[in-house]
Amino acid sequence: MGERRREVLVCGGAAGLAMGGYGLATAARGQWPAGAEAVAVPYHAHLWDLLHGQATGDLLVNWNSGYGAPFLADFFAYLMNPFSWPTALLPRDQGRLAVLLVTLATIGLGTALMTRLLGRLHPGPRRLRALAAVGYGLCAWVLDVGGAAPMWLWGLVSLPLLGLAADWCLRERHWVAGALCVALAWAGNLYTAASATLAAGLLFAVRLFASPCPFRHRVRAIGRAVTVATAGVLLASPVLFVAVLAARRAQPESPVEPLGPSGVGAHLARLLPVTHGGQQLPDVAIGVFGLLVVCGLPFNRRVRLRERALWCAALAVVAAGFVWTPTVLVWHGLAIPVGGPYRVAFVLSGLLVLAGWVSLAHRPDRLTVLGGAAVVAVIAGLAAGRHAVRPATWVLLGVGVAVLAAALWLLCRRHPDRRANTLATWVIGGAVLGNAVWSGYAVLGAAPSDRVSPAAVRAGHAVLRAAADWPNGRSDPGQHVFTPNDPLLLNGQGGGYYSSYLPTVTALLLHDLGAGWTAGGRQTASVTDPVGQALFGVRTHLDDTHLDDTHLDDTRPDDAHPDGAEPGASPRASTPVRAAAPPLVTVLLPGARPETSSVWSRQESLLGSQVYDAPLPVPAGGPTPTLHGTSGWSVPGGEEGTVFTAACTPGGTAYFHGVWYRGTVSGLGTRYRSDGEQPTTAVPIHRLGTVPADGVVRVTLRSDVVSQVPARPIGCLRAGALEAAVARLTATGATRVEAGGHTLTAALPAGSTGTALISVPATEGWTCAVDGGRRTAPASVLGMIGVPLGDGASRIACAFHPPGLTEGLRVASATAAVLVLVAVFARLSRRPTRALRPTRVPRRDRPRAAQTAGT
Repeated sequence: MGERRREVLVCGGAAGLAMGGYGLATAARGQWPAGAEAVAVPYHAHLWDLLHGQATGDLLVNWNSGYGAPFLADFFAYLMNPFSWPTALLPRDQGRLAVLLVTLATIGLGTALMTRLLGRLHPGPRRLRALAAVGYGLCAWVLDVGGAAPMWLWGLVSLPLLGLAADWCLRERHWVAGALCVALAWAGNLYTAASATLAAGLLFAVRLFASPCPFRHRVRAIGRAVTVATAGVLLASPVLFVAVLAARRAQPESPVEPLGPSGVGAHLARLLPVTHGGQQLPDVAIGVFGLLVVCGLPFNRRVRLRERALWCAALAVVAAGFVWTPTVLVWHGLAIPVGGPYRVAFVLSGLLVLAGWVSLAHRPDRLTVLGGAAVVAVIAGLAAGRHAVRPATWVLLGVGVAVLAAALWLLCRRHPDRRANTLATWVIGGAVLGNAVWSGYAVLGAAPSDRVSPAAVRAGHAVLRAAADWPNGRSDPGQHVFTPNDPLLLNGQGGGYYSSYLPTVTALLLHDLGAGWTAGGRQTASVTDPVGQALFGVRTHLDDTHLDDTHLDDTRPDDAHPDGAEPGASPRASTPVRAAAPPLVTVLLPGARPETSSVWSRQESLLGSQVYDAPLPVPAGGPTPTLHGTSGWSVPGGEEGTVFTAACTPGGTAYFHGVWYRGTVSGLGTRYRSDGEQPTTAVPIHRLGTVPADGVVRVTLRSDVVSQVPARPIGCLRAGALEAAVARLTATGATRVEAGGHTLTAALPAGSTGTALISVPATEGWTCAVDGGRRTAPASVLGMIGVPLGDGASRIACAFHPPGLTEGLRVASATAAVLVLVAVFARLSRRPTRALRPTRVPRRDRPRAAQTAGT
């Protein structure tokens, strides 16, 4: 069997073990990691729609979410894992299976590449190399974080991929292939690629200075590494440019507190198997086998002292980098993520595996094995009593260390009986796989189960598809019923969107119009009041009366679901509600000046009609609130509620908008809970009821603490006013609207003047033309796209182009040309030159003397 074939088999075997271990743990637990349903499944459903031609947008614009949002940066962030694309071959409603297959394939590839990298780091027993790589492929970060997020999981591939590129730089080979590896890592996910590049650079430095070599070689290797990394990053310029510019225009993350004190013992506990919960700390466990061999590295006298010292120093530097806030910022692109400050902890797991293999490949002796076991015991002692340490941890440590230490000692003695060596290898393999499955089973059990019913999702998707009227109007899934990305999951056109690149313009527009948000604006919701829905051309939305009690009347029990149905599976979730709405393009009269004093005035400004009574409320009982001008009221906390009254037109519909209010709201027979918290959670407009005959709206606020409400939190929609406004906008608005993947055109009544208002957020990248004229950037009317019509127009045409895409393509094209030239030059320089052969002279032309000599 050839060497190459053996290498393929060992890498494939490692990948199979890792994939099998994860699959067994998932099947045994019957539970999916938390977070997969919220982000991964909806985005893969949208990818399915894109590849099957059923999406309303394309890669540039997502018409489904945020009432029209840029999508290319989100595609790069959430769907650039190459294993995501073949999932379009599955049925659309198999989102969980699709994400599971992406996870398994990525784990397999990352493990196989790590197996190959270990072989390049130092030769050693192939089977042990595969088992060491399994510890990386099923490290605690994969089980607890990466398994639910295919976009982050690409980092598991990036680290060994960049490590192989660094190996080529050390050997002064494959410059072009190295640059392609860097580009693949950075294009797959910028977030994890940056951290993987830092770790690969550290690996490169350790290997470069661990063994003596000429100074000229070190200079050449460093220069080669720098140019390879630069070329690879430039080749990924379209992803880099679009993502960076989108991040600058994205809604800022909520402020995150600096890392608090956690103690050495708490951090060391994360090196042990089956540790989870408690404080947010880096998940870096690589299994008992990996921990035992890496702890034995300082005692392995067969490894050169300089190499041991460099590896120990590198591990100490990286480990310390996950404790101090400034260095954590460096590992995470200068911004601590809201969801957790250790999303790139896999780099430390990878370096632990690499360092452990250095010791294992040098065949550790008895001192090494005993020293490693002693260090593991010290770590376990310091970690004892921590909340994250489970009973299963002690079982795995007690049994695993004893069995693995004995097997390692037997194996590394090179026992003359091959059967003993084989038995030791099988014991180690069984221990590694059992540790991985048990760890996965425990961690998956700690995650909250998903409560999304596939049947309810299919029903909601079918209802929205039957009611689709795009681009004449929108079919809005409504509030978050299944996931924060219901418009993607159900293929509707709503305001709900969760994205790291959600434009600030979109978040503020929906916030200012009363839609509410969470995650500091990174997650928006659809508008729920009738005026807001009319402004966005929502003609159909799903009934949201089955939502949790944040938006429910408290008289309805929390468990009010049909017998045996899952939450979200109620038929109400698939009940369409239809309403009249103007077209997506309307015309505001010339000279109209937007009012921004309240949510009601902003809605009226975009509607072009006054439809609300929005009086200044009067305190009428309970603790006295304080009015801070236009900033709003401070409502005291306590059991006794503060009462407000407002005078409205009888027969209208009263609404309350608390924005950041936290407490209970009661009025007109409605009582609901509002969980606002500035600046992370803004509550939407909520319907109270019909204004009574006396015209007095009485609202009682029972605040948990001193809370803020707007100066005019009560708005009363006058009966028939909205219908009249919609009829006027329909008569003067677009007669025909056409929408492409990232274009929108509208035919207007001839001679229309004023401003064409497009119910799409005015994000940067849109350009519009009037009557075939020159394309210019549109105006922003309170956050919506506004196109001035001049003296009169009959047609507008708008198109979106992501900022940075053109520049990124130019840089990538130039870099690709350089790579091609380098590849051609390298090919020609390696081509052997043929020696010139003497010209053969026909026998008849030879001189007679030569012929005689030849005979």
